[in-house]
Amino acid sequence: MVSNQSDFTEGSILKKLVAFMFPVLGALILQAAYGAVDLLVVGRFGSTSGLSAVSTGSQVLNLVTFVVIQLAMGITVLIARYLGEKRQEQIGSVIGGSAIVFTIISVILFVIMVGFARPISVLMQAPAEAVDLTASYVRICGGGILFIVAYNLLSAIFRGLGDSKSPLLFVLVACIVNIFGDLFLVAGFHMDAAGAAIATVMAQALSVVFAVILLMKKKLPFTITKKDFHFNCQCSRFLEIGLPLALQECLTQISFLALCAFVNRLGLEASSGYGVACKIVNFAMLVPSALMQSMASFVSQNVGAGKLKRAKQSMFTGIGVGLAVGCVVFVLVMLRGDLLTGLFTTDAAVVQRGYEYLKGFALETIVTAILFSMIGYFNGNNKTVWVMTQGLIQTLLVRLPFAYFMSIQPDASLTMIGLAAPVSTMVGIMLNICFYIYLNKISVKNAR
Repeated sequence: MVSNQSDFTEGSILKKLVAFMFPVLGALILQAAYGAVDLLVVGRFGSTSGLSAVSTGSQVLNLVTFVVIQLAMGITVLIARYLGEKRQEQIGSVIGGSAIVFTIISVILFVIMVGFARPISVLMQAPAEAVDLTASYVRICGGGILFIVAYNLLSAIFRGLGDSKSPLLFVLVACIVNIFGDLFLVAGFHMDAAGAAIATVMAQALSVVFAVILLMKKKLPFTITKKDFHFNCQCSRFLEIGLPLALQECLTQISFLALCAFVNRLGLEASSGYGVACKIVNFAMLVPSALMQSMASFVSQNVGAGKLKRAKQSMFTGIGVGLAVGCVVFVLVMLRGDLLTGLFTTDAAVVQRGYEYLKGFALETIVTAILFSMIGYFNGNNKTVWVMTQGLIQTLLVRLPFAYFMSIQPDASLTMIGLAAPVSTMVGIMLNICFYIYLNKISVKNAR
């Protein structure tokens, strides 16, 4: 049986959505802090080249991590759907099949990141002074990619079960270990970017061990047996949901890598400033991201229970919550962006370049609240092919061309490059509104 706390088909939508979202948000905050600590410690105790290396290398790691998260979204949605349909006996094979699939993915990523770390760094147009450090960062993170993938898979499983608190504990463990690891290796042993990478892998490894122990001790509404750990029909089902999202996220993250490369051409200060700004951007996007992840589980469970109207109401509730927070973050980023960037480095030029980017990006904190809530709704409805389509239109036809055009101007400005994000998001909102209206018309037509 599903506990009342994790049953999203009854009770106040706002209360249950917020209650589920807060641990997700907490986990995302710690995850962002986890990444920010690397930059903070390297910025204070390492070199400018090391700061650029962590900035560029973390963009590569983000690509891998976010693609894995989106692929794992298929597992979250499928588990939540089975809970809503009262078919918990199917969940064991979902978990077993996903373990096999994600292990294979980890092996492939290991070979790519370890074997091609330097070509990847060169492709990213890392500044000449930072190429070796960037390659080292990517190679070390690639060596521990199994733990990074396993953490995100386990988090997806727990969220599908309506449990958003356990992933918060996982990342809390990782964050604490990473902080001490950074201070010990970077500040203490002056290992620069390599020390930050080692601390990251160690932290993820310990959080995975903790997560596995918690899953084994958790009272589950189903059983997992050795027979579940093979390729089964559930693999194709969660891949059907997750693959379009993973492809879209992959191309989106590649666009961010391209954007990083555009910025790197502007010099070491611009590269470091952009890297610092990206960490602040990660924090600014936390609430919309938490809404999107929470919405997928919330909507999927209600759709499985046949409560389509409640699923729609949850989307509008999420938009309202996101907009309220987004307006506050917008003001903070616009008016105090220089103070925020100053937390990560004492280099005045880097602080200024980071603030320049934030000025262009700031509007994104508001419009993303709308877009991500709608995407979460469509994910929960298994409309992931549409989510992929609208994402690719934003990325390939708006964000990348806009950013590239701004980067090649004689007086190239990080502010104008940063503006590419909110412009593409507003295009995405218009596309999703049109698709929502289309689905409603189809629904009314079928009801007649």
